[in-house]
Amino acid sequence: MYETLLLQLVNGIATITLNRPEVYNAVNEKLTYELQDALKQITRSPEIRVLVFTGYGKAFCSGQDLKEASQLENQSLADSLHKRYNPVIRAMRELPKPIIGKLNGVAAGAGCSLILACDMIIASEAASLSQLFINIGLVPDSGSSFFLPRLVGSLKAFELCTLGTKITAHDALELGLVNQVVTAEALDKTVQQLAERYAAAPTKAIGLIKKMIQKSGSATLNEMLDYEAHCQEIAGQSADFREGVTAFLEKRTANFTGS
Repeated sequence: MYETLLLQLVNGIATITLNRPEVYNAVNEKLTYELQDALKQITRSPEIRVLVFTGYGKAFCSGQDLKEASQLENQSLADSLHKRYNPVIRAMRELPKPIIGKLNGVAAGAGCSLILACDMIIASEAASLSQLFINIGLVPDSGSSFFLPRLVGSLKAFELCTLGTKITAHDALELGLVNQVVTAEALDKTVQQLAERYAAAPTKAIGLIKKMIQKSGSATLNEMLDYEAHCQEIAGQSADFREGVTAFLEKRTANFTGS
């Protein structure tokens, strides 16, 4: 269906795999538009309860395809971000379902932004992250200037962005940039187990939690107290809430449907 990525759905788990291994999954124009389309499908589908986001081959994503970019004359980088990259990042952050970043290798430049837009990140020991924009005289984009300071603080974010420092998987774990580091051999199994857990979870509540955490970054305590009440009212009207209470009273495992 797509030329630059693979989209798979099995038992409520959708997997997007960037599929340009010959260029370490570098992002070209086609890939950004196909990503936008895939994310729209995932958002609309009630069958999908969790998204796994990864890359094919040795890399997750090496960033913008500079070979393609160098062939485009009079290109506006701002237009490229507004039309291509920013809609992808917004769709990921607004997706009312959890996104697991399966970091199998290098995530550089815009690739680093893409992985940081996930809700949880499981990294292979062979993986690394880097903000390489500075190496070609550019500034971080695709959300990195938003994600990094919130994850590592402004001082460390400045260092990483201005020096283009390569961050190993274990350093990323210490900095709070990933949730877990496993061996390359254990990556598939670890992510699959986590995805299965989310596929069986109360999806509507998780989507609301995702919104709440994002809002908390710019809200006051009073605003969050009100927003918690708003979200709890929505969650309390869900079928999953009724099932959760019934299962608790019946002393059995809840069978959540995501509704």
